[in-house]
Formats: sequence, C-alpha cells, structure tokens
Amino acid sequence: MLDFLTSIYPEFLEEAEYLLNNLPFAIWETIYSTVIATVFAYVIGLPLGVILVVGEKGGIRPLPGALMKALNVVINILRSVPFLILMVVVFPLARVIVGTSIGTNAAIVPLTIAAFPFVARLVESSLREMDRGVIEAAQAMGCSPFQIIWKVLLPECLPSLLTGFTTGFITILSYGAMSGAIGGGGLGNMAINRGHTRGMTLVLYVCVIALVVLVQIFQSVGTRLAVRSDKRVRSGGKKRARKEARSQADRGNRMGPPGAV
Repeated sequence: MLDFLTSIYPEFLEEAEYLLNNLPFAIWETIYSTVIATVFAYVIGLPLGVILVVGEKGGIRPLPGALMKALNVVINILRSVPFLILMVVVFPLARVIVGTSIGTNAAIVPLTIAAFPFVARLVESSLREMDRGVIEAAQAMGCSPFQIIWKVLLPECLPSLLTGFTTGFITILSYGAMSGAIGGGGLGNMAINRGHTRGMTLVLYVCVIALVVLVQIFQSVGTRLAVRSDKRVRSGGKKRARKEARSQADRGNRMGPPGAV
C-alpha cells in the first residue's frame, strides 16, 4: 500500500512525516487562539449585547439615545470591515499588547476586535426573544434592573445564548484559520504557507479535513448543550427544542460573520 502511494505521489512520505511532527501542535494553536479570542470577545460583546436591549427606549433601564446610537454605529462599523483588512489595521495594536504582530498570540487581538461586535449582535438577537410578560412580572415584583438581567433575562435566554455562542465560536475558528495568510499560526498557517505556497497537497487537504472535524465537534457539543439547557426538554419538548436550536444557529449564520456588512 505504501509503495502504491509513493508511486503515485512521490512526496507522500515527506509530507506525512511533516504532518506527524507538526499537525498536533497546529491543532492545539488553533483551539488555543479560538478559545482565548472567544473568551475576550464575550467579555466585551456580552455586556454590549445586554446594553443594546435593556438600554433602548422602553427597555428595562433606558439609556441616553445619543449613547445608544453611538454604540450601534461603532458595532456596525466594526462588523462591516473585512477581517483580513481589520487584521492589517490592528497590527500596531497587537504589537503594543503582545510585543509582536506575527504568530498565534498576535492573531488573538484582531480576532477579538472582529468578533465582539458579532457577539454583541448575537446576544442582542437572543435577548429580544424574551417574553415581555416575564419581564413585566419581575418588575411588578419589585426586582431591580440588575436582578432582572441576572436572574430572569439571561437564565431564560440561556438556550438561545448557547446556540449563539456556538455560532460565534465557529466563526472565530474559521477566521483564525484565515489569519494564517498574514502571519497567524495554527492550521491556517500550515495549510496556506506549507500546503498551498509550497505545493504540499497532502498537508493542505489534511488541514482542511482537520478544520471540518473541529467545526463538527464544536457544533454538535454546542447544540447538545443548548438543547439540554432548554426547560422545554424536561417537559417533553425535546424535538421541538432541538429544531429551534438549529434554527437559531441558521439565523446566526445569516447575520453574517465579523466583517460582513
């Protein structure tokens, strides 16, 4: 079998050895940068998404209209910038924060800046599905705005928030792979700089397959968590909850990834 593969693809052994030595670390770099960027994106984007809902006119805690308009403008501007362009623009900031503009750690900075507006919109979309009657009931019971947000709004919207989290995580994963074109690390760097630029076809396709497998794993885990957190599952609505979780993911994908207009 090995002789047959080397006869039709002479570079097979060389590329297979390269993959064995470097693929595990590339997968680790990809997961590491995606997880860290997602955490930072949610640290910024989750509060912004909450503010966009509770701070609007007629919301739980209305904020000045000028402030709300400014937040919406900033989020829309950042979402409209293509990721590769944004990454180039953010190079100086990455150099200040991590000391370099090349590598996995440097890619986390533009990934976070590109992702947090997208996360804010995902959170906003999830929270807007909340039944207004539940909020009014909490207000009638004398709950403060913070108590409504922390004990009513976020827990009730948890399944939708988890689905949005999965969408955001996968989007950041895909953009992290794209960052390999201009200095990022991980599978994207291996696929572009080794697989494409140096003509290592086996490396290119193995990296693509690895990315597909990662996406499938994270999507399955995220959907399962969203379904299990849905109260309707415990009341016999498992199929309906799963269907709605998938529709939530579809709506999140239609919103477009960071860099989409």
